Amino acid sequence: MKLKYLFLLLTLLINCRPLFAAESSRRNMIFILVDDQRHDAMSCAGHPFLQTSAADALAAGGVRFKNAFVTTSLCSPSRASILTGVYAHSHRVVDNQSPAPEKLTFFSESLQHAGYRTAFIGKWHMGHASDEPRRGWDHWVSFVGQGHYFPDLPDGGTAQLNVNGRRLPQTKYITDELTDYALKWLAEQEKSERPWMLYLSHKAVHHDFSPAHRHKGKFADAVFEPFPTTQGTKLDKLKPMWARNQRNSWHGAEFPFHNTLGKTSDIYRRYCETLCSVDESTGRLLDYLRESGQLDSTLIVYMGDNGHLWGEQGLIDKRTAYEASIRVPLLMHCPQLLPGGRVVEEMAANIDIAPTLLEAACVVRPDNYQGRSLLPLARGQAVTDWREELLYEYFWERWAPSTPTLHALITPRWKYVRAYGLWDVPELYDLENDPQELKSLFHDPPHHQRAIAMDKRLFELLAETGGESIPLQRGWNGSAKEFRDPEASGWAPFPPSMTAGQDAR
Repeated sequence: MKLKYLFLLLTLLINCRPLFAAESSRRNMIFILVDDQRHDAMSCAGHPFLQTSAADALAAGGVRFKNAFVTTSLCSPSRASILTGVYAHSHRVVDNQSPAPEKLTFFSESLQHAGYRTAFIGKWHMGHASDEPRRGWDHWVSFVGQGHYFPDLPDGGTAQLNVNGRRLPQTKYITDELTDYALKWLAEQEKSERPWMLYLSHKAVHHDFSPAHRHKGKFADAVFEPFPTTQGTKLDKLKPMWARNQRNSWHGAEFPFHNTLGKTSDIYRRYCETLCSVDESTGRLLDYLRESGQLDSTLIVYMGDNGHLWGEQGLIDKRTAYEASIRVPLLMHCPQLLPGGRVVEEMAANIDIAPTLLEAACVVRPDNYQGRSLLPLARGQAVTDWREELLYEYFWERWAPSTPTLHALITPRWKYVRAYGLWDVPELYDLENDPQELKSLFHDPPHHQRAIAMDKRLFELLAETGGESIPLQRGWNGSAKEFRDPEASGWAPFPPSMTAGQDAR
């Protein structure tokens, strides 16, 4: 046996010893994934009016990762990174239509091989037109694409769920129904001696942000404080043209969703109302575990698949490398394993979820993982070689043409962002002194060399992980969100830094 594998085996045995000391079977686990929930959309993160008592309970009794990121801020690529532990350029699920290649191994398959029972309930969204059961899951409940919040469809039909290969009608609000299925499956596991893993993947809180009837209008009178933007200031000329042009688009605050859902402030209130049912769902799971005596021993991981801008930079989407887009909530709870009430400052990422769950299950991780287990940080152990940088990537989609291919290098203090294939300007932000990313320092003489060095390091990371090529996307159905409002802002001018003889600042 090679030394590195022997070392890995010894590490797992050491780390698993507390698990077996606490109980005779391996750790049961629940992973809760929320669609489009940004990092600050929880009361424990300081939200001004949204109350998330269940998420707060997870944080109070467990661990909150304050600086959690996704490596691609888009549904399917992020979900694939969660399942596989690798970047989008490695798993190749680069948009919301691409299926997961057959060669990929999901962490659920590794758990199955180790004797776990596994259940996937909710939004899969890899291979847009199919809800068929995927490999790695003993129990399957899903739907086509984005699914539907309510059962009754505009054409008079009824939304359908795929339950272990059978099509069954959706009967109630989707968050409630998925939770019902989750609780039913959990109750069935009480008769089994095998360890289990539940993956509850919510449709909420995705566009079109439709709350349950009981929550509709709950925040109608809540004060919405507009998020900071550089629009109308001298700092705006430092922004790239693509970002300024996106403001008047489907994904811009000037023409949000082509004005089909109202003003940005009204859509944001609906977004918060829709999150209320997600928190109720989490509360129902906690109640079940508490009543069945499993709350202390079950590892619960709660996460968002990407963030969402609600006016920052004048934008309302994800996809970009801005903070509101790439930061997500990440909570872990397991009193037998983790100390309660801790806040972890180190950078965590979606590629860390698969190795984390496998370590908790005492399962050897695949060699190709690009993420690392978060359990040592969650336990409060000193980790001297933890990451100080993270790669971000997004690949242009014909469906959403206003966001270009983007790469970014993120450190605890600095962020460097470059668009690929555009005649435009990169961005550099000092996140410690400018957390809202209002002033790009790319052309400031004291910082320009830093940007050049970060660009070099970005390509080193791409080379190290096999990401030096741009994946080409298949097909196009002829529909794209490419319209602009003729009454809103016009095309952005070139920034001064790209005009001969002009002061870049």
